[in-house]
Amino acid sequence: MATPNPPIDPQSYTDPTSTLLNASALDFLLIELVPLAYRITADLAHREETWLNRNPPSPSSTPSLGRGTLDGLGNGTIDEEEARESVFHRLESLGYRVGLGVVERFSRDKPRPTSPLDIIKFLCKDLWTLLFRKQIDNLKTNHRGIYVLTDNSFKPLSRMSFDTKKFDHVAHGTSAHGAGVGAGGGGGGGGSLVAGDVAVMNSLARAQPFLYFPAGVIRGSLAALGIQATVQAETSGLPSATFQIRTVGAKP
Repeated sequence: MATPNPPIDPQSYTDPTSTLLNASALDFLLIELVPLAYRITADLAHREETWLNRNPPSPSSTPSLGRGTLDGLGNGTIDEEEARESVFHRLESLGYRVGLGVVERFSRDKPRPTSPLDIIKFLCKDLWTLLFRKQIDNLKTNHRGIYVLTDNSFKPLSRMSFDTKKFDHVAHGTSAHGAGVGAGGGGGGGGSLVAGDVAVMNSLARAQPFLYFPAGVIRGSLAALGIQATVQAETSGLPSATFQIRTVGAKP
C-alpha cells in the first residue's frame, strides 16, 4: 500500500538555505512565554528587594508603597497591576521583534503589499496562516485607520482550560445568599449566576497575557510594512480573540 508523501514547503526548491521547523514549536513557545515572563518579573522584584534590604534608603528617599517594592514591615511585594504591565511590555516587545523578522523573511521573494488595506489583508491571510495555520475569521474597518481582526478559534487559546473549583466557595456562598433573598420575595437563582460570572472573568483575565505576544507580532509586522500603529488584544470568551489595530492618525 502506497504511503502518502509528507508535505514539502515549495520555498525549499527555490531557497537552498531554507530549513523546515515543526509547526508545534510555536505552540510550545507561546505556552511557555507567559509563565517565563512572570518568573522574570518576580525574580527582578526579588533582586530589587534584596538590594534595598542591603542598602536601606534614607528617610527622605523612601520609595512609595504604590510601586510595590517594600512594605512597612520590610517584606517584598509586587503590585499585580505593575507585574501585568511589566509582562505586557516584555512579551509585546518580543512579539514586535518577531513580527519584524517574519515579514522580512516571508516577503523576501514576494512583492510586498503597499496600500493599508492590502497590508491588513496580508496579515489576515498570509501571515496568520503562516503562524496559526488558519486565516482570520472576520475583518472590520471604519476606513479611517481602525481595523478589527477577529479569530473565533485562536489557536493559543483553543486548548486552554482553567480550574474553576477554587470558586466553589463563592458559588455556595452566593447560592445560600440567593436562597435567602428568594425566601423573602423572589430572586433565588441569581447567586450561582454571579459565581459563574466570577469564574468566567477570572478565566478571561488569566488568558489575557497570552495575547500580548501575538499583538506585538502584529505591530512589528505592520512596522516592517511601513505602518505605525498600536494593537489592542482582548478576549470576550475563549477561544475567541480580537485584535484592534489603530494606525497613527486614525479617526474614530
